[in-house]
Amino acid sequence: MGEGGLSTFLPFILMFVVVYFFMIAPQMKRQKQEKKFAAELKKGDKVITKSGMHGKVVELNDKDGSCVIETLAGKIKFDKSAISMEMSKKLNTPAK
Repeated sequence: MGEGGLSTFLPFILMFVVVYFFMIAPQMKRQKQEKKFAAELKKGDKVITKSGMHGKVVELNDKDGSCVIETLAGKIKFDKSAISMEMSKKLNTPAK
């Protein structure tokens, strides 16, 4: 394969590199952060679910990856993945 073959594949290689750095790598980083956030949940944490429900963690179950959240309506069992990392962090960050 001569120089013409390499120049044919160069745009595809560059496109893959751009896609990796702007789409794949940030997504993998976000997944790691969400996994760490779910692992660090503890009783008493104030959280917001992805559906917008506010509550406080009252029970954690590592066997099935669930937690019980106490809301104004009562106690509800959620999967840990249903808790929004971004909104929960905003809720717990003091206003400046």
